Amino acid sequence: MYGENALRATSDGLPTMTYPIADIINLIHPESQRLWRLSEAEAQRRLLAADLSAVLEIDGSFALVAQEGEQVRLARSLDRPLRYFLAKAVEGPVLIVAERIDEIAAELVRRGWGDQFHPSYTRMVPAHHVTTLRLVGCPDPNPVYRRFFDPPRGTLPEDLDVIGRHYIEAVYNELRRWLAVQDPVASVGVPFSGGIDSGAILLCLYKLLLDEGQSPARLKAFTLSVDGQGDDARQAREFLARTSLEMLGEMIEVPSSALDPLRAVAVIEDYKSLDVECAAVNLSLLAAIRDRYPDWRLLVDGDGGDENLKDYPIEENSELTIRSVVNNRMLYQEGWGVDSIKHSLTYSGGYSRGCVRSYACTREYGFAGFSPFTRPPVIAVAEAIPFAKLTDGSHERLYSLKGEIVARGIRSVLGLEMPVFPKRRFQHGSVATDQVDRLFSQNEAHYRRHFQALHTASI
Repeated sequence: MYGENALRATSDGLPTMTYPIADIINLIHPESQRLWRLSEAEAQRRLLAADLSAVLEIDGSFALVAQEGEQVRLARSLDRPLRYFLAKAVEGPVLIVAERIDEIAAELVRRGWGDQFHPSYTRMVPAHHVTTLRLVGCPDPNPVYRRFFDPPRGTLPEDLDVIGRHYIEAVYNELRRWLAVQDPVASVGVPFSGGIDSGAILLCLYKLLLDEGQSPARLKAFTLSVDGQGDDARQAREFLARTSLEMLGEMIEVPSSALDPLRAVAVIEDYKSLDVECAAVNLSLLAAIRDRYPDWRLLVDGDGGDENLKDYPIEENSELTIRSVVNNRMLYQEGWGVDSIKHSLTYSGGYSRGCVRSYACTREYGFAGFSPFTRPPVIAVAEAIPFAKLTDGSHERLYSLKGEIVARGIRSVLGLEMPVFPKRRFQHGSVATDQVDRLFSQNEAHYRRHFQALHTASI
């Protein structure tokens, strides 16, 4: 029936003319799929099947598109974006799928459809859901979301030793599975602040390489220092000294002139202030690593660790209460959920949106990034933690949990003592404390205007 008009009934029973899908333009590069066990064809077959558990078993980093008749199904892992845009052509609707908004804009311009584009018309596939589109023309039906990852909540006992062991076992196992599909001689870098997440990653990788009979010389901890300053540099040195791993550390010094938040807006295609600032320092770190090591490819970071263990200051967000944080399923990973008024169709929510601050930056410099904290088995353990019972409404108890859980888990699983330091954002720890306001002085409205200007100029 492709390319032919079809009559369908509207809600009031009157017939209307619809136009079946004319074409799908998939701009996702096949080599960007980092599937651990399956081919892309098999992953697509699972996406089309009715069994959602088969989608959950797709291991690795993926952004998938599969078609069956007039239905198109899309799904992605939490660690990367997947966007789409429905264009109008004479022959019928044309679905454009890409990682980036600017790729969609460029394709529309190339085909002479640039006047149809606006960045707010693009859509992000939410993580942990299969998105189904019935592409039958104008008016376009709403997508249907089916959740394929729904871990039970609050099922672990109120024992931090047990919780920590389960959590770090899951992290270690995901790192082991990831390492097994990598080049066995490739170097592995960890963007390293000495904080809880990057510290756990470094210790797990170090122990994993030893357990696998491989040389830990493959491993390096890269710490960013802007203008030779920043508390992260001191913290990283102390962490490595206290764990006798000084040989793994490498300081990456850049001038403050290398921090460019407006360039970060263009790279991550977003304007949330904290994400923009984080991306700005991340880009400076990655650029310096690439300059120093032209062939380096693998990076493992701690993104998603704060989200899993709910380690964000609730007081900084007027929309949050401790009850909403501990009682909403995967709030920090997914936002308020796809059925919520607060869910952004253009961006998704939570880390499902924020993943771009890591993914787009590593892609910009040709790195292949990975974080075990974004993997479903690790998130499943985090969701099983009885946060409400452990915190009993106390912010302070919530904020202290992460360090306790991870340190106890590292001790139980790895037999190592991990230093725990107070939480500090990447963009704040990499620069001198008295320079934070000067280097990151713009607000979200400024970044939003810059983002909109970029796309106004591209059309």
